[in-house]
Amino acid sequence: MRMTKRSNISMRVLMYCGVNDHTLVTKSEISRACNTSENHLAQVINRLAQLGFLHTQRGRNGGMRLSRPMEEISVGAVMRATEASVPITECFDEAENTCPLIDACRLRDVIATATEAFYASMDGVTLADLVCENSRLDAILRLPVSCAQRSVQA
Repeated sequence: MRMTKRSNISMRVLMYCGVNDHTLVTKSEISRACNTSENHLAQVINRLAQLGFLHTQRGRNGGMRLSRPMEEISVGAVMRATEASVPITECFDEAENTCPLIDACRLRDVIATATEAFYASMDGVTLADLVCENSRLDAILRLPVSCAQRSVQA
């Protein structure tokens, strides 16, 4: 299975927000740290906010933060939400399928089972599992102290 770029960036955004929990972070900070364009990030951030993973705040002192505790964000849920519109293979896309084997193919069932197993294994992993006590990730994604002083007001 191959993750889309959107899912990969979604996880980077969530990990960045997790490392800098209790701080409003900006798109430009994430862009620099995660090596991705701000334009692409804007789409991903908007989708993550729509899905309820991020809280965004507009304005001069705006930014974003996680909308719920890291322990409540399942990697499987993020993957399902961000990959939902991308069929795993052609035969899973009724509108685009041109495969003549669709009515007799057993591979389709095998792929469906494997895909669900992939998501099920991700369901047991939370954002906290990826972020907490991960000093190497912290060293890469932690905001400088002067920026991190913008604490989130609950």
